[in-house]
Amino acid sequence: MRIFDTLWNRLLFAYYKVSVGKNFVCDGRLVIQGKGRYQIGNDVHIISKEFLNPVGGNRTVLQTLDGGTIEIGDHVGMSHAILCAREKIRIEDNVLIGGGVKIFDNDFHSVEYEYRMEKKDTHIRKGEIVIKEGAFIGAHSIILKKVVIGRRAVVGAGSVVTKSIPDGEVWAGNPAKFVRMAE
Repeated sequence: MRIFDTLWNRLLFAYYKVSVGKNFVCDGRLVIQGKGRYQIGNDVHIISKEFLNPVGGNRTVLQTLDGGTIEIGDHVGMSHAILCAREKIRIEDNVLIGGGVKIFDNDFHSVEYEYRMEKKDTHIRKGEIVIKEGAFIGAHSIILKKVVIGRRAVVGAGSVVTKSIPDGEVWAGNPAKFVRMAE
């Protein structure tokens, strides 16, 4: 089965012009949507198969809208995550992204009713997300637009992150708030 999954992922990479570094491993089949820019670093391990991590979801999804960018650094691990970039999502080196995490750099629809009801909703808010080196994002967390997760910061499972987290801090909750310094 792994041969078919690898072939599937390679075909997706070729079609979407994904730049992939050395030693990429994906357990399962990725979902890639959108003609933005995708870059995956060296030694990245992604789980995208329903039964491999009971904590996570179904598949890992990388989606770009309106020419957005997704950059994944070296030595990154993620499981059943969903990343959607209308502007840019940048994940630096040595980051771990837990099962079922969602990272959205945009609101998908306008917050204002009048714009949202237009045939082409053009008033969608967006803003770059950066997850810095060594950060850990706990399972089922949601990271929203214009957020920077600091170096070696930790986001507790199930958190909703609406504002930036400084280096070396642990945040949790909905909305996520400071808990303590990381060890």
